[in-house]
Amino acid sequence: MDILLYNTLSGKKEPFVPLKAGAVGMYHCGPTVYDDAHIGNLRSYVFADTLRRAFEYNGYAVKQIVNITDVGHLTSDADEGEDKMTKALKRLGKPLDLESMKEVAGIYEGHFVRDLGLLNIETPTSLPRASEHVQKDIELIEALEGKGFVYKAGDGIYFDTGRFPGYGALGKPRGQSADGKAEDGKARVVNPEKRHPADFAVWKSDPKLGWESPWGKGFPGWHIECSAMSREYLGQPFDIHTGGVDHIPVHHNNEIAQSEAAYGEPLARYWMHNAFLTMNAGKMAKSAGGAITLGALAENGIDPLSYRYWLMTGHYRSPMDFSYDAVKAAQNAYRRLLEAVAGYPEGGSAVESARKRFAEAIGNDLDMPAAIALAWEVVKDKAIPDADKRATLLDFDRVLGLKLGTAPRSAGDVPSEVTALAEERERARAAKDWKKADELRAEIEARGFEVKDAGTGFSLVPKR
Repeated sequence: MDILLYNTLSGKKEPFVPLKAGAVGMYHCGPTVYDDAHIGNLRSYVFADTLRRAFEYNGYAVKQIVNITDVGHLTSDADEGEDKMTKALKRLGKPLDLESMKEVAGIYEGHFVRDLGLLNIETPTSLPRASEHVQKDIELIEALEGKGFVYKAGDGIYFDTGRFPGYGALGKPRGQSADGKAEDGKARVVNPEKRHPADFAVWKSDPKLGWESPWGKGFPGWHIECSAMSREYLGQPFDIHTGGVDHIPVHHNNEIAQSEAAYGEPLARYWMHNAFLTMNAGKMAKSAGGAITLGALAENGIDPLSYRYWLMTGHYRSPMDFSYDAVKAAQNAYRRLLEAVAGYPEGGSAVESARKRFAEAIGNDLDMPAAIALAWEVVKDKAIPDADKRATLLDFDRVLGLKLGTAPRSAGDVPSEVTALAEERERARAAKDWKKADELRAEIEARGFEVKDAGTGFSLVPKR
């Protein structure tokens, strides 16, 4: 069955044709580990994980690379401002040295990996760190220098976009016209040493912090890091490169230009981008002060897999406007789905006609809203035996990644001591001893379960 993917490079859906039969190489722009990822950032990794799972569902072997940017990403994607890792060191009162930078990066990388686990995102094949590939960056810059594509400026080495006719393959830089002016007609504020407004740094000079190079001490540009690491782990060309839509105008255009200028062949064959997660119709961003983490969701009673479920009710290329009410409504639906699966007996077989329709949905540029709708159609179909419903939904879950088989299937699946705590809590509630009831709820949650109150009593479900 064909897998259709929307390729930003061509601007249309295309049948996926792998470079190597039965295998897929994918590179996903990873986090800059100067702070915790917010849920808008994490949408990109849920999308990438769903894409990976869809390929695996169709029998492909997937090699998935998600890089860790622990140096080189400036506060502006257009090579302006301060290095984000340096900014983090100052925020945390750490010395401005590579050892401290590694320490801080390790903390937030650990938080990122934790968040991947909470969202049931499969562990990538590799999570390479930018700081450990500086020599590869230097080799790539030397290749560009040997072909005349870079020049020296006062603050570093820049790629000359005027020497690369194909620059902007994914679309013009956001907010910029062909003459380098902003779309409102005003000139952009750029480094006066740049030959062209879109030129970008491949090496930034810093005599106090960084690595030695043929161009002096400093650190690699953010864009060069992804080109070097993707080539190192996947070769060039590779199959699929993903990221958020904010990467299109600058970061991904720059990756394409420098990689193809250096080596004379495409970087990736398919470029895929997920839309923004917005809040009150504005982009969610740390700089705007509106970033929400998975921890903030938990404080508001929302578990990570409910957030994953909510994301799948929208298409990855469509913006989604976050609200707690919307995600809580999705959480209620998700829990009903969990409970439905828990109530079905084992021993059935997946319904082949439903599997075919599911494969068609995910093969149509990851139409996850259609896939979720089909899951509910299976639940409601009285003609399907319950055991077959369970088998079919668990088959779907290979792509959904919602852990649909993890809810207790009977009271006997809940440890007796947890049930006893819940019964004691019921008695405390009846006596209006709310403090004790809250303490018992906390104890139940510490043992991995949630209490769901109902008019006729309570139920216990695993804490997600």
